[in-house]
Amino acid sequence: MFGNLFEEDFSFISNNHCEKGKKSKPRDSEPPAPRDFTNLSGIKNQGGTCYLNSLLQTLLFTPEFREALFSLGPEELGSLDNSSKPDAKVRIIPLQLQRLFAQLLLLDQQAASTTDLTESFGWNSHEEMRQHDVQELNRILFSALESSLVGTSGHDLINRLYHGIVVNQIVCKECKNISERQEDFLDLTVAVKGVAGLEEALWNMYVEEEYFENENLYRCGACDKLVEASKSAKLRKLPPFLTISLLRFNFDFEKCERYKETSCYTFPIQINLRPFCEQTEMDDSEYMYELFSVIIHKGGCYGGHYHVYIRDVDELGNWQLKVNEALGDTENAKVVENPLVVLKGILSEEESKQIPVDQLGQKLLEKKGVSWNKKYRKEYGALRKYLQNHPHIFQFSPDENKVGLKEKHKIPFKSDSQGQDLQSPPRKNDVQWNSEKKPTRLRDSSAGCHWFDLNDSKVQPIKEKDIEKQFQGKESAYMLFYRKSQLKRPPEARGNPRYQIPEHLLNEMNAANTELQKKRAECDSANNGVDLHLHLSSCYKFHNGALHPSLTWKESVVDLTIDRRKTLGDLRQSVFQMLESWEGDMILSIAKPLPAGLHLYQILDGDELTLDGIGLADGADVFVWNGKEVGGTKVMTGPDHAPVVVNVLRLAEYNEGGRGQHFTESQHVFSCSTKLGDLRRALAPLGGIILKNGSGPDKEAKNWEVFHEEDMKETVKSVGLTDGCSVLILDSHDQSFVNVSSGNLTAFTYDISWLQVKNYCRTEEEEKHVKITATIETVRRLIVQGYNTANDSCLRPISGNGKLLSPVPEDYTVKEAELKMGSLLGLCRGKAPTSTQLFLYFIVGSDQNGSPEMEIVVEETASVKEVSLGAFKSFCPAWVRSAAPGELCLRPVHHFKSH
Repeated sequence: MFGNLFEEDFSFISNNHCEKGKKSKPRDSEPPAPRDFTNLSGIKNQGGTCYLNSLLQTLLFTPEFREALFSLGPEELGSLDNSSKPDAKVRIIPLQLQRLFAQLLLLDQQAASTTDLTESFGWNSHEEMRQHDVQELNRILFSALESSLVGTSGHDLINRLYHGIVVNQIVCKECKNISERQEDFLDLTVAVKGVAGLEEALWNMYVEEEYFENENLYRCGACDKLVEASKSAKLRKLPPFLTISLLRFNFDFEKCERYKETSCYTFPIQINLRPFCEQTEMDDSEYMYELFSVIIHKGGCYGGHYHVYIRDVDELGNWQLKVNEALGDTENAKVVENPLVVLKGILSEEESKQIPVDQLGQKLLEKKGVSWNKKYRKEYGALRKYLQNHPHIFQFSPDENKVGLKEKHKIPFKSDSQGQDLQSPPRKNDVQWNSEKKPTRLRDSSAGCHWFDLNDSKVQPIKEKDIEKQFQGKESAYMLFYRKSQLKRPPEARGNPRYQIPEHLLNEMNAANTELQKKRAECDSANNGVDLHLHLSSCYKFHNGALHPSLTWKESVVDLTIDRRKTLGDLRQSVFQMLESWEGDMILSIAKPLPAGLHLYQILDGDELTLDGIGLADGADVFVWNGKEVGGTKVMTGPDHAPVVVNVLRLAEYNEGGRGQHFTESQHVFSCSTKLGDLRRALAPLGGIILKNGSGPDKEAKNWEVFHEEDMKETVKSVGLTDGCSVLILDSHDQSFVNVSSGNLTAFTYDISWLQVKNYCRTEEEEKHVKITATIETVRRLIVQGYNTANDSCLRPISGNGKLLSPVPEDYTVKEAELKMGSLLGLCRGKAPTSTQLFLYFIVGSDQNGSPEMEIVVEETASVKEVSLGAFKSFCPAWVRSAAPGELCLRPVHHFKSH
């Protein structure tokens, strides 16, 4: 039915926007939040249904409407349980509306869902994302309800409460014949542009007459000729509930665009409709109406947000302002004054048609005790400019020095001390428009009028005078709902949300509340329960710096679940009950499993404190003991005594053939407070150097930091040794590989293997075993330092037949040089080629066997001629000088490109 409410193009709404507002399925594990202090329920926004929510709340707080709806039983509407049966006649919309109203009144949740209701409309998820006009929705919803209730006792529900009649009359000035036409209405649409407020708009519609005269004559049916006539409209029948739609949105034909009228538009809390009615002889109470709902639109003509101010007629909610708001209102609040009303009141009291603008400002000062500039200029601008901005009300003299009211605004106004309208309007048929006994100014909220702002899921109390803030601006009143003042509520309905609700809905809501309470209790227990792991001292022993279970872990730990809001005393009592055989003092300490074992931290103290207050988290480990010892061993507690597991590395002894560990590794446990000196004495009793991995526990790190003698007074904790950190112990024969002055060990990595090196830089031949290093240059320097030879040297692999091969570039790593464990190297004079150079062997002459083999290093980019000249200049200068041109050539024998 509501699937295509409006045939408008909403393509400007991006997909992202729609996705953002898409409904999410409620989680079964999280029950909805209960009502807040107002005891009123909001309505969830499905993505763009704020306009629907505002209208539904208005209908809910129209007691006569909801009670008439509740009076329709299952025998007339059917049952939602039978909605899936093909032959069953079920009136879905009124049934879903009944159910929603019952939830809003009785179900203990912060906000109700309209999903079932909108599905009964035929809306899909995209329709729920659209924001429609609430005035149009009001008419369509009433039409849908009327159609749904045909054939039931509620068929006239809408007409009975909202139907009114307007009569349009044309009176012939000659024969006095009256031609009239009736119009039915469920709501009145009134102009906003160019009108100061609701009463003026109604006056223009139902009091002012339109005249047919001069060239614009009326053809009278009785006279059968063109005659002068007057046209007017009157309210013939007033409904119990009067709905007024304000025409806030207009079209600018010059700019060809829509716009929202944000000018000031006042409306009273109480209004007397007698001046606008055809029949005026009834009692005054028949014409008095009271405002009870204001739907507010915030935004522009192409989008925005709706919420509603509602008067709680039956006082179902808890109306209580915050203390600071109430105090601030008492001390500082002033009724918002409308300058338009103040100026109209001053000019209406003047006998002359116009007065000087300066004199108007002086009269304002005399009347209000404050000048225009001081009170209004900041918000409304200069006085003259303000008057010029309202040409439909104020009329200037030709020289614009004087100002007065236009004829239709010359209603004798009276102003109270606050500048509010106390209208003593004109009399027509001896009927007053607004009597002074019933002023239109807003009443003080202390009179018992409880107003609430219902903004989707949020509900909060407001003061009645807060309605004045919605007179103008981008956030302003859009629909007004009045109820007849003579409609009185029965005493039993006051504060009773169950009043007139059918029995089957009461039972359904009771069952739903019971289920909600059960879910909240379960959720509360789950959210506030903490699982504790109790470690019993009788099941533990202390060794190697930490506590270790003497049995299996499962047998040593007892799990306990307790509410975090309970006290430490409650926890202690629960543990006593679990351990009936416990004797003596019971101390509870926070424990933490560490790599070394279980360690105890702070003692839990203060039995009156809650578990949440002392920071006892879910899954915490608690050690139950006597506070002194475990198994006869004194236990040190606290972070300063936490055990740390340190990986201790030592260089492995050389193993012939290159097989064996690179390092020997063992784990040791030390307290955080252990001095480094004590650690050294424990690990290297015969002396040595301790090095820490400067890059942390990563075993691929290459940097080691030496602990100096002055560091021996520091503790394990202060030097940054934590669980998993590695220390390297170098005995006296290993210390030659350490540059102690710089504090770094750079000759080592964890990838350690053995090399054999022959020294060709000395006359005697000797071998020395060294460790493979990060680069060949580092290895070479290490060997040079060991042999005490010149730095002008290089390393050359030695083949199996004893031949020296091509030198290895110094910037190559051992892996790149393809050296393996047990490789034999030669330490030779001369520099090694770089990675861009070639190392060549050559012989002079053509006799390969008889000529000696020589070597040369050349650039890869050198020409063959440059290579041949360089070789012969280096080794055969005399032969080159005697050779004739063209006698030199190179013939490949073999060559080695540098590695």
